[in-house]
Amino acid sequence: VQLQASGGGLVQAGGSLRLSCAASGHTFSSYVMAWFRQAPGKDREFVAAISWPGDSTRYYAESVKGRFTISRDNAKNTMDLQMNSLNPLDTAVYYCAASPRSWTKYEGDYDYWGQGTLVTVSS
Repeated sequence: VQLQASGGGLVQAGGSLRLSCAASGHTFSSYVMAWFRQAPGKDREFVAAISWPGDSTRYYAESVKGRFTISRDNAKNTMDLQMNSLNPLDTAVYYCAASPRSWTKYEGDYDYWGQGTLVTVSS
């Protein structure tokens, strides 16, 4: 499956952004979808994941719980990440990823990755 992330940009602290991930090439609904991020000088970390359509359970890192919302539209083969109440610590390159297996927060379990989209939050 091919993934294309978009929607990043520059936003002030307290603002909002919506990231999107478009998928193509395989049956989108067969994959657990997730967002990861990598801040400058840090390792890539899990942000959020959403399970298969029949379940669609959502999982969040503690650092974004209550501020970020992950969703998917299987008819359009897209996944979104609504990010509210952004702060400078959210500055990172955000990646979307897909896994044919059960949900996991470990990046090694995801087989497919988008190219990343940069989110910069100014103070």
